[in-house]
Amino acid sequence: MMIRRLGFFMVLSIFSMTAPAWADRNGISWGELNQEEQKVLQPFAGRWDQLQPERQEHLRRGAERWSKMNPEEKEQARLRFKRWQQLPPEKRELIRRRFEEFRSLPPQEQERIRGRYQWFRTLPPEERRSLRERWQHMTPAERHDFRQHNRSERRQGR
Repeated sequence: MMIRRLGFFMVLSIFSMTAPAWADRNGISWGELNQEEQKVLQPFAGRWDQLQPERQEHLRRGAERWSKMNPEEKEQARLRFKRWQQLPPEKRELIRRRFEEFRSLPPQEQERIRGRYQWFRTLPPEERRSLRERWQHMTPAERHDFRQHNRSERRQGR
């Protein structure tokens, strides 16, 4: 009898250690979301249990970010989402692919790109337009040379 009880408690303790890992594979139940998250994620309520756990977690984090936004930030997010929805599927796929490529870059390279983007955003609109047009008319070889030239200038502090 004592051996049976010991065996039962061993199985129970093993199960209790592995249960959190099993729960992670099953994702987040709708009931685990707080009221604010459920309100934001209401469009997903009917199919929440069919979503992959990673997708559920991604959506939950998005709902959390949303709840921390002020009204102006929420309006800007709505406008960005509306523009996103209006893009043709091919353009959205291209953007997703480029984003994944960006995320696969080393952190230093990501920071360099973010810095260049911020620099570009500080330029007057006419100068940005001019640079965009110039870039669009360059051949791949010219673009490569342009990048190399700019990198060497930045290293020299110009």
